[in-house]
Amino acid sequence: MKLVLSDTALPLDFSQQADASYINLDELKIATCIGCFGCWTKTPSKCVIRDDATKVYPIIAKSEHVIYVSKLQYGGYDLPMKTMLERAIPTQQAFIRLVDGEAHHVQRNVPLKAATIIAYGNICQQEQAIFERLVARNAHNMNFASVRVIFTSEAQLETVVMEEVAAWKKS
Repeated sequence: MKLVLSDTALPLDFSQQADASYINLDELKIATCIGCFGCWTKTPSKCVIRDDATKVYPIIAKSEHVIYVSKLQYGGYDLPMKTMLERAIPTQQAFIRLVDGEAHHVQRNVPLKAATIIAYGNICQQEQAIFERLVARNAHNMNFASVRVIFTSEAQLETVVMEEVAAWKKS
């Protein structure tokens, strides 16, 4: 399964492909995580908040190839992407494992992912460095086997995304 998860509208249509999805977070109603950990204790693997996030995180979990498209804000994901990624914790268990001497959550039947993170906006070098470090630190909890970070301007965003999607077809 392949997924493009974006915080902005893109000219993508995967309706003819059973193994690919495009989700525009800007069109969805996703509340912020309330930190109740109900997805770990009361309703394991299911968020207790009933909104559009409950349709998205299972797709994230099943996907083996992901492209996350997010505006970069202060060295991190912009609010729509950050909110969705936080709401995806039902794909993890409360249990901890050690990876390279660091504590990370155990996944719930989540395949390893080839991830491409496309960050766009007016991005300075310092923000790039902060974001690359954030992505590297999150990679274990997000079950990334490999990850690439691409920085681009808003004007070039569609071109960069289309090139990455085209590369899927070649692999």
